[in-house]
Amino acid sequence: MSPPLREVVLSRAALTRPEPRFDAAAGGVVEFYGVVRGQEGPEAISGIDYEAHMEMARHQFDLLVKETCERFPVHGLTVHHRVGFVAVGEPSLFLRVSAAHRGPAFAAAEWFVDEMKQRVPIWKHPVSQTTGAEVESVGAAMIPNL
Repeated sequence: MSPPLREVVLSRAALTRPEPRFDAAAGGVVEFYGVVRGQEGPEAISGIDYEAHMEMARHQFDLLVKETCERFPVHGLTVHHRVGFVAVGEPSLFLRVSAAHRGPAFAAAEWFVDEMKQRVPIWKHPVSQTTGAEVESVGAAMIPNL
């Protein structure tokens, strides 16, 4: 098997779904979007302002993609994460994992998102819909919006 296709994008631009690149050996392709919800705990929000240490975030994403490809029999992994303000209803994360079968593709995708939240230095700052001020974030460590 050839090395897995890997793609990491960290950008301020709105996310667009990358064109699929299907592979005759990959029978399972999982795509996941992390979309900003309209609530952060009890507070209605207008969106989330994502802050990142860009260089370190890219480095951690690269390490995490490499580790995922070593841990799971994946053929490809694509991750795009947005920084800056992301409005309610818009995606902040796109993840695509391909593998020979659906089980490893789903397992790798779930593991990747869980690990990403713990390792990648991206912080969320939910913005109140009524006041425009930052709302206290609810959830896990780094990027608990997903």
